[in-house]
Amino acid sequence: MDRLNSMRVFCLAAQAGTLSGAARILDMSPSMATKHVDALEERLGVKLLHRTTRKLVLTEAGEAYLESAQRILADVDEADAAATAQRTRVTGMLRLNMPLSFGMRHIAPLLPAFCEAHPAVTLDVGMTDAAVNLVDERWDMAVRIGHLHDDTLQARRMGSCRMILCAAPSYLDRHGVPRTVADLANHNCLAYTLSSSAAPMQWRFGQDGSVTQPIQSNLRANSGEALLAAALGGLGLIYHPSFILGESVASGALTPLTLDHPCHELGGIYAVWPSNRHPPAKVRSMVDFLVQRIGAAFP
Repeated sequence: MDRLNSMRVFCLAAQAGTLSGAARILDMSPSMATKHVDALEERLGVKLLHRTTRKLVLTEAGEAYLESAQRILADVDEADAAATAQRTRVTGMLRLNMPLSFGMRHIAPLLPAFCEAHPAVTLDVGMTDAAVNLVDERWDMAVRIGHLHDDTLQARRMGSCRMILCAAPSYLDRHGVPRTVADLANHNCLAYTLSSSAAPMQWRFGQDGSVTQPIQSNLRANSGEALLAAALGGLGLIYHPSFILGESVASGALTPLTLDHPCHELGGIYAVWPSNRHPPAKVRSMVDFLVQRIGAAFP
């Protein structure tokens, strides 16, 4: 017998004065209610109820147990209600992890609007380009960019992301403009060390990334922002996602380059969260919010 159910039968029987009364409230047969109380008394090794044909009378042990059981059941009901509220009401702490550059440039500016719309939510935001384990590190959700390979996560696509090859006009004036992928061997190529799709000293081209080119570089970094600053200073070629380079290309600070093979399609921009049929309302609300805002910016 389930211990909590047996406790609930006992408490209701004590309140109703009969086992049949408790059975009606719980929509079970009187014989099943009797089995629950019998199982409870057998497990405890004490008599909780004196039973007559007309009513039940609590024993001394039963009176003490009733008080404790009612308190326990109230705590359980409160815990269930709190968990249900997390699923149905947008409230509580939401821990959100995201890539550093994308988060700073494209998500952080959106967060005030989300907080204004959901004042009962407190955000705990982490930004890193390193891979994090959502379950082990207790993140409610994350933003991931690229091709997803983790089947322990649920995901919703928010937008698209492509790579751009470019350089500052000053660099191209000094070193010339590459025309083919093979030409990159003769250029200083700023290397990103946290790439999930290629080794730091190898760039991929073609939509599927099947065309590879070894590169040489006098600067390697685990930060796209650091490489962007170097590229803007004329140090070398940069091959990075559009969400980092787009503004600099649009302003003319960086010149986009077209080679004999297209730039690699990096993949999608996703909201991901641990596998769960019923993610909390705070997660669902943030996912819906980001899909609407990010999708408009990265169709």
